[in-house]
Amino acid sequence: MAAPLAPFESTTSLNTDLFYDILRRLDGPTLATAACACAAFCSISREERLWEDVCCSLWPSTNREDVKSLIKYLGGFRKFYSDCFPLIVNKEVAEYQWNEGLEYLEEWTEAEYYGDVDEYGSILPSDFVSIVDIRYKDKTICSKVLWGIPNANGHNGWFYNCPFRIDLLTYAARDDDSEGEVTLSVADGLSPILSMEKERKDGKLWRELREGLQLSWIVVNRKMKQAANLASWSPLGGQRHWPTDRDFVLRFGSVLPAKDILPCQVVECILMMKFRVIHTEGEGVRTILKLSELSMQLEDMEGAHVNGRNSLLILKEALSCRRSKNYSEVLECCHLYSKVQSELKEEKMRNESRLDRLCILGGIATFITFWYIIL
Repeated sequence: MAAPLAPFESTTSLNTDLFYDILRRLDGPTLATAACACAAFCSISREERLWEDVCCSLWPSTNREDVKSLIKYLGGFRKFYSDCFPLIVNKEVAEYQWNEGLEYLEEWTEAEYYGDVDEYGSILPSDFVSIVDIRYKDKTICSKVLWGIPNANGHNGWFYNCPFRIDLLTYAARDDDSEGEVTLSVADGLSPILSMEKERKDGKLWRELREGLQLSWIVVNRKMKQAANLASWSPLGGQRHWPTDRDFVLRFGSVLPAKDILPCQVVECILMMKFRVIHTEGEGVRTILKLSELSMQLEDMEGAHVNGRNSLLILKEALSCRRSKNYSEVLECCHLYSKVQSELKEEKMRNESRLDRLCILGGIATFITFWYIIL
């Protein structure tokens, strides 16, 4: 009896079109794995069309013709996927110590902290593109593209010195990108909510949103021909019923390097998503939620908003930051940042408390000395 054929030994007898038809049905991670299986798969997996299908399936916003042209300019869909599918990992936060950070801050002059406008002439808001997709239970509910950073024209404008913030729903990316309101309903897989009173008790809607929503916010720098996903896919946290009993706020994001840009060396990119309950089943209408906010801002270790000028520098550095396909590693970095930030706040409060006590004791000593001299 003849020995069985080794894996893929007879692949040359099969039609290349058949291989292509098989590979085009795979998602990105599986396609990348299949490329390592044999020479035939490796060769076919280099086809740009395969990766274009993968990107358009994962990020429907890349299916637009203007975005396709941008991706081809950046180096193609295969490169775009390899840059944007892994998420940013930054473990430099573990090296940050409050005392060292405080000393470093004292060494920075105001000019060094806020920067010289002339130094940033090569980094323009118009160089950046935001490619955003929201999925709920693996179904895309929102895809938006924002070209440039709105209201950031002119080096002497408010943007460079004011807190950096992008409110994606406020701006239309292009004239043909007006999609109207973004809503979630039973048709999208949302469970019926009988009333807000019942929701406040059992929190079913809140759990469904945290477990079902995913966010991808890809930032592209056209001049550098680089791209990165600044989101964390799944929510890192959030607030239930804020600021009203019908609002649900979810926070996504990543930890970005700010070495030689800000004293704290690392910052948090905060992506906020807010849904508001418009109708419940008890009101005689199907349960409907409306997306009322989708924004990006950067905060330093002390919770202060980063200004526009430094934010451009940080975003530029983030595009070449280390990335990982290991989602647990991504979460570990984000949780580590939150832990260190909390410890720094506690240390600052203790220092301020000690300072207050010293001031009080100093005042008492002065008062006693004063009366001692008088008497």
